[in-house]
Amino acid sequence: MAAKNPDLSIVIVSYNTRKITHQCLESIYRSFRSYRSKDTPSFEIILIDNASAKDDSAAYLADYAQKHKNIMFVANKTNLGFGPANNQGVKLAKGDYILLLNSDTIILKDAIHKLFSFYRKNEHTKHFIGPKLFNKDMTPQPSAAPFYSLPVIFGALFLKGDYWGLTRFSPKTLQKVDWIAGACIMTKKEYFVKVGGFDETVFMYMEEVDLLYRAKKMHMNTFFYPKAKMVHLGSASSNGRTFPILQVYRGFLFFYKKHHSKSALFFLRFLLRLKAGLTWFLGFVINNNYLKHTYEEAFQVAGQ
Repeated sequence: MAAKNPDLSIVIVSYNTRKITHQCLESIYRSFRSYRSKDTPSFEIILIDNASAKDDSAAYLADYAQKHKNIMFVANKTNLGFGPANNQGVKLAKGDYILLLNSDTIILKDAIHKLFSFYRKNEHTKHFIGPKLFNKDMTPQPSAAPFYSLPVIFGALFLKGDYWGLTRFSPKTLQKVDWIAGACIMTKKEYFVKVGGFDETVFMYMEEVDLLYRAKKMHMNTFFYPKAKMVHLGSASSNGRTFPILQVYRGFLFFYKKHHSKSALFFLRFLLRLKAGLTWFLGFVINNNYLKHTYEEAFQVAGQ
């Protein structure tokens, strides 16, 4: 008799995050051991090492997977990027339901159970859902947001929009939103495939915004579900402080080239260059080499 497919496939992509990925995996198993009920889903984990270049991640995670029968481990020979590697994992998934989970997340209590139970009851009206995320110090992490219109981008660049809740926020109640952080997204495999998965031309940053923008255009809804709670350490696989900033710039440009008019793209470039120029000048005044170097590069990226 053929084995029954799992209810839920958890896709995790790891890149140079051996210890953090181990912590994430342990939190998943701890949660399922501690909070079992009749509604507890059967699950598998699709664990993908994205050609980690240090800390013996691939060998360590392969060994970990051998000790857990419900882990499928894949070691990529090249770093495909966040989106393509997640697409790869979804293709391998046997479950009808998908949980896209960053390797730098920690499951708190029965978060996955709550997400799954709520989602399965509402899957026809709430197509993509995400939990409430917390920083390491347990302060709420802004992880729901409106799409990046020019006013929203202005707020993000010049007004500390996340701090004031203008750009990203962390609601206290169930709320329909434009997009949720890619650190944790639950959906049906059917929906993910229908939308087209992550755009594989994006290496890192803005994948989830693009995915959920396309979903909204197909009349699919995204919801923030705060009863499920997780810790998201953030940027664990990014290289240094400069790389994430440049990737955010590239992400904005990608999104506007794909979804907006040429005139909107022109104004976006203006905002990005203005931010880069002003911050470079600040670095020059206070003799901060990091600011000068980073935002000189950012200014160049804005023109690409």
